[in-house]
Amino acid sequence: MTGGAGFIGSTFARLLIERGYERVRVLDKLTYAGNPANIADLHHIPGFSFVQADICNAQQVDAAIAGFDAVVNFAAETHVDRSLLDPGDFIQTDVYGVFVLLEAARGAGIRRFVHVSTDEVYGEVETGSSLETDALAPRNPYSASKAGGEMMVRAYASTYGVPAVISRGSNTYGPNQYPEKLIPLAVTNVLEGQPIPIYGDGRQQRDWIHARDHAAGIEVIMRRGSIGEVYNVGGGNQRENIAVARRILEELDGPPDLLQHVGDRLGHDRRYSVDTKKLRALGWRPEIEFDQGLRDTIHWYREHRDWWEPLKSGEFESYYRANYASRGSTNG
Repeated sequence: MTGGAGFIGSTFARLLIERGYERVRVLDKLTYAGNPANIADLHHIPGFSFVQADICNAQQVDAAIAGFDAVVNFAAETHVDRSLLDPGDFIQTDVYGVFVLLEAARGAGIRRFVHVSTDEVYGEVETGSSLETDALAPRNPYSASKAGGEMMVRAYASTYGVPAVISRGSNTYGPNQYPEKLIPLAVTNVLEGQPIPIYGDGRQQRDWIHARDHAAGIEVIMRRGSIGEVYNVGGGNQRENIAVARRILEELDGPPDLLQHVGDRLGHDRRYSVDTKKLRALGWRPEIEFDQGLRDTIHWYREHRDWWEPLKSGEFESYYRANYASRGSTNG
């Protein structure tokens, strides 16, 4: 799997090993979000291997996938805020990198290529829930790059017969998530006594799914999904961002004035929601209830300061200043 030292990828790697897969290889470039600590406990397991490589490097990819049956692509630039600051990196990884992987899979005769995408390719969903057959309408550079990668996967499936399947996952949370996303940022900021930046009125709605349930859904898609199909993976947990932030404050006994409304993100999608009946028909169900999953996640960050504190310096500080410094407070 590519991007397997990242958040969802490392969860997926651990799930495969637990379920008895004989050979599992993680390929990761180890950018800021790829953390060797996420897979450190897997290196002693027979059949597990790690390769530091870039999915945009054809020679490295060809060597890494040789002898494997399936490729699952988690590797991506994933954060909308970063895509607004530097969209070029997203095109390079999320489109060109997918092309390199598809060429390698085609040449190696891979039996299953799973491309991990996002519900954000549907764009803003004002009412109802997105079906896999709905048109794609991305509204920011991140979601547009993911849609571009999907189009490349579909083209290679139709033109060259690459046995591909696509997943579109909703907002994911859990342990080991880099602290730039809403939940880990909010938790770690409260633990540091720092404000939680809330875009606009904070009433943007997201469907939250635990990383373990997301990984389990992708494993089902890899084994049982039909070639050429797309499957939504969602938790069915619609929450407003402001409500999630308030719940985190309550759990950590943080003062309400840590909620800091800031200028909204450019092109901020108001709502996402996906219909998951297609994946549920394959026997998958999310198992982790949101409130319990959130409590467990908060507890993990509280108990693993040694994991995230080193991350919130250097590169993270530069990004944080670039993203939030000019927004200011809108609390009145």
